[in-house]
Amino acid sequence: MIKLLLADDQALVRGAMAALLDLETDLKVVAEVGRGDEVVAAARAHAADVALLDVQMPGLDGIAAAKQLRAAVPDCRVLMVTTFGRAGYLRQAMAAGAGGFVVKDTPARQLADAVRRVHQGLIVVDPALAAQSLAHGESPLTDRETDVLRAARNGGTVSAIAHELHLSDGTVRNHLSAAIGKTGARTRAEAVRLADDNGWLPA
Repeated sequence: MIKLLLADDQALVRGAMAALLDLETDLKVVAEVGRGDEVVAAARAHAADVALLDVQMPGLDGIAAAKQLRAAVPDCRVLMVTTFGRAGYLRQAMAAGAGGFVVKDTPARQLADAVRRVHQGLIVVDPALAAQSLAHGESPLTDRETDVLRAARNGGTVSAIAHELHLSDGTVRNHLSAAIGKTGARTRAEAVRLADDNGWLPA
């Protein structure tokens, strides 16, 4: 019996996934959490074999939770199951130690098969995402450009971003200009959207 931990902040999605996976004779959901910072404790308490993690959760995002889990409970494999099928997230998740990455509309039987394969130590990746990842490549943004774009998500002024990141207004403008150029955007807001869509702005 493969013991599963489900981590998703949407209770309905989590419940539906649990119900579908529990129909499989060799799979059993032993724990459910709604926050990323509850993953490690739940995996330890229930001796989970595979953790199915969403990318965007409160407390700790799924990619950071995967990294923590692989360090703290190395016997527990990680399968990312997310709405956010972005190439950048795929690369980050694999770097964090995830064994698989699939989207939430994956048919139940395929999801169950992905769980089994990850449990065996195999790598499972949604084919469309894998192709997208190869097409987009690595993020062209520097760490500081990434920080500035992430801070710009809320539409704050240059001064507000500068204050948040302890930078000068001129430095923020330079980083924003470089990020706009590298993403091929016309505006700051478009640069944020494009970087987000490519998964270049981790939560």
